[in-house]
Amino acid sequence: MVIDTYSVPLTTIAKEFDLQVAFASTDYPSIRLTVADVARPGLQLAGYFDHFEPMRLQVLGNVETSYLEKLTEQERTVVFDRLFAYKFPALVIARNIQPGAECIAMAKKHNITVLRSSETTSTLISSIITYLRAALAPRITRHGVLMEVYGEGVLLIGESGIGKSEAAVELLKRGHRLIADDAVEIRKVSGGSLIGTAPELIRNYVELRGIGIINVAKLFGMGAVKAENEVNLVVNIVPWNTQEVYDRLGLEDQYMEILGVKIPMNTIPITPGRNLAVILEVAAMNNRQRKMGYNPALEFTDQINRHFEQDMGKSS
Repeated sequence: MVIDTYSVPLTTIAKEFDLQVAFASTDYPSIRLTVADVARPGLQLAGYFDHFEPMRLQVLGNVETSYLEKLTEQERTVVFDRLFAYKFPALVIARNIQPGAECIAMAKKHNITVLRSSETTSTLISSIITYLRAALAPRITRHGVLMEVYGEGVLLIGESGIGKSEAAVELLKRGHRLIADDAVEIRKVSGGSLIGTAPELIRNYVELRGIGIINVAKLFGMGAVKAENEVNLVVNIVPWNTQEVYDRLGLEDQYMEILGVKIPMNTIPITPGRNLAVILEVAAMNNRQRKMGYNPALEFTDQINRHFEQDMGKSS
């Protein structure tokens, strides 16, 4: 399975955070950010460039500006000449501070974009990092259906034609929400969290064999769709096989690993007449209970064991 890698255009960041262009490099429209980290080049202004990462967006604030103001014009020219030589994506100056003449002159010399923001430095940096981490997160696309059921993100997988979309429609009728049908784009936004969404082209649409494509938002209302949701549970829908032994108590913990994250999984065998939507609702509620520390299978097993121990005590 191929993991997609993404980049974010610098122009998108400028638009998203209302950054004003103080100087646009000749390649400004084509610059793309590939790392989520943002740096403040304090030590670099003083001449220390060990471990400097030129792939990061660089941000100047009050501290750096006050330091630069104590330097002579010639010293500032040398500082910016040395800094811009590293060819990083852009320099962003926070707090609506005007870039100095030396800064613009060296930016033009090295063809580096300079942007301005009215936000405070810490707010700007944290906001950009949060945005970039979501936009650049590792991601894959899985065949399946993602539904929000009682607040739980339930990813339905199984062979084509087994009834995933039909189950999704039944869940929609019962008041639950659709995130994606057929193709689910999954992003790893943190160490143990996966966010699922639908590709833009097929968002809010469901394919039903024999009927065709339906628009869920228009047919069931806007409350029936959701842009994205965390993936909390995977349900693998399989045809009933009389030769297969299925877990009847729920003592066996099943997981599916997606992007290095282990997600709880239930395997549900189906036969004609089984109400799959109700089963999926129970699976979602049971998964939430387990996350809150309650496991009915273990409770039931303990109860049975105590019963047999009491009977053995009486017989002895």
